[in-house]
Amino acid sequence: MDSSSSASPVAAAAAPAAAAAATDRYTFSPRLRWQPEVEEYFVSAYGRDHFGRISQALAHPSCYSCIRVNTLKSSTDAVMQKLLNLVNQNELCGGMNGLEIGEQNGGEQAHEGSYLVDKCSYSGLENVLFVRGSGPHVLHCAGQPGQPIKEIIVSRKCAESVLRGAQVYVPGVLACSSHVEKGDTVAVSVAIEQPVKDNGWAVGITRGIVLQGLQSDAQYEERKGLYIGQGIAAMSRTGIFRVLHGVAIEMTERAYKLPSFNDVLEGEIFLQNLPSIVAARVLDPQPGERILDMCAAPGGKTTAIAILMRDEGEIVALDRSHNKVMGILKLADEMGLSCIKAYKLDALKSVRTTNEARNLGVADNCSEASVTTEENSVSCHTATGAKVTNAGEDSSTTTVMQTDDPKPDAGRYVSKADLRKNLRRMRNGTGRSNCSGGRVEDSKGFFPSSFDRVLLDAPCSALGLRPRLFVGEETLESLRKNATYQRRMFDQAVKLVRPGGVIVYSTCTINPGENEGLVRYALDTYKFLSLGSQHPKVGGPGIIGSCKLPSKAYTEKWLTAHEAQLVQRFDPSSSLDTMGFFIAKFNVGHKED
Repeated sequence: MDSSSSASPVAAAAAPAAAAAATDRYTFSPRLRWQPEVEEYFVSAYGRDHFGRISQALAHPSCYSCIRVNTLKSSTDAVMQKLLNLVNQNELCGGMNGLEIGEQNGGEQAHEGSYLVDKCSYSGLENVLFVRGSGPHVLHCAGQPGQPIKEIIVSRKCAESVLRGAQVYVPGVLACSSHVEKGDTVAVSVAIEQPVKDNGWAVGITRGIVLQGLQSDAQYEERKGLYIGQGIAAMSRTGIFRVLHGVAIEMTERAYKLPSFNDVLEGEIFLQNLPSIVAARVLDPQPGERILDMCAAPGGKTTAIAILMRDEGEIVALDRSHNKVMGILKLADEMGLSCIKAYKLDALKSVRTTNEARNLGVADNCSEASVTTEENSVSCHTATGAKVTNAGEDSSTTTVMQTDDPKPDAGRYVSKADLRKNLRRMRNGTGRSNCSGGRVEDSKGFFPSSFDRVLLDAPCSALGLRPRLFVGEETLESLRKNATYQRRMFDQAVKLVRPGGVIVYSTCTINPGENEGLVRYALDTYKFLSLGSQHPKVGGPGIIGSCKLPSKAYTEKWLTAHEAQLVQRFDPSSSLDTMGFFIAKFNVGHKED
């Protein structure tokens, strides 16, 4: 027997093994790594099996995109028809050919290679559409014969966006194979933080490192099971690490196939998580009311509230970031909403005392500074100075107007620091808000009982957002700090709402200390508060059980069965495939002086 015939059985056996290894390698099967004490805390709250399902679900994206229709500009049926027309014209990006549009109201799954658009079946959510995708898919990565597959490694945050339908942008690329040229097919994987010696976490990859496709590569083993897709290089390796922005990889195959709605029906639709839409509905805003959104950025809930009010009344949106406030105003302008006023203000400083009012001689219950936009004024012009004028008799509103006059207003002193800032602004161009020269004045807060309803979508540990590929930074101490911070913010909300009003508290975390713990604190501290029934009701009961937690710092006692039925907990492992949000609605009774 010659050597060739004797080698063939070995080669035949090796080929399936190599194919199996490649299939196993180019998959997406992440596993969250929790701090041991944090994991035990959640196990004691949920039970080991249930928390295991939650932890697994959090690492994967939802299999649908949720669209909120701007009913002031269009209707749900009209948007569905426009989506169908765009599909027929092949103008929707993200590989949406073959999209099926219907009115199925069940939990029907999209079949392989297609999408399904349905109307939401829940009462009160008639302006919501579900666009269903599919996944996870096994990736078929193949390189040139005898050569390793060309690859890139992206950051965790970039990967989380790609899993939700985005492209790979330049800032998200960490490492790349050598000799990658524009038009090459590359496999895309994600680098997840790993434990290091000082009990911290780090990626361990220097940006720009060259991948050889060998086991000696950085994090070769760690990348196993963390391949999120395959794409076509939009620029060469040199270009990826030379430029500052732009698309680096255009994704062609994805672990999860979800459509992209970038620049699609702008102003008519808004991509938003279902629980966020529900929170705005639960607030039940009425036309003509004065509403406060305490932590408003990026403005999704704010605009949802404005649409429910039919743009009649006043919505005050707060954020402590200048760019985020400008982003809220830009979104409001895109959606044609005029009742939204955005203020730069730390929500912890949102209450203005009556003693301060007497000292200042101010008679109204308004803030002294905000930014309002005129029609088509979001895209500002370059300016070297800003002239501030009152928009009317109400001193609560200040309009920022741009001027091309290089000399500052003669009646206003401009420091050298302001002049240098203006020069830098001219040199650097527009910021992320696409507006140069705009300025948001600091607000001094609002007087007690100023609002009919308050929405507090509190900053939290965000352990319910999907996909989340890393949770190792969370500790018991960080969870406690979040809970304390939220209680301080809720104290402000209670003072700002009038008797007979409503407070809606929501988070995007699975941590009961930030959810049920806050509700227990609110009911025990403020006897005039009571939990109200919610409509629509989508999430399951919020009750966890009478379990013993590692620390009393989270909550002294759990909600009663009746109280727990009044809150909504969105379980990310449920058949609804929702994210891990929490919503509680408080009715405000008579406040004692």
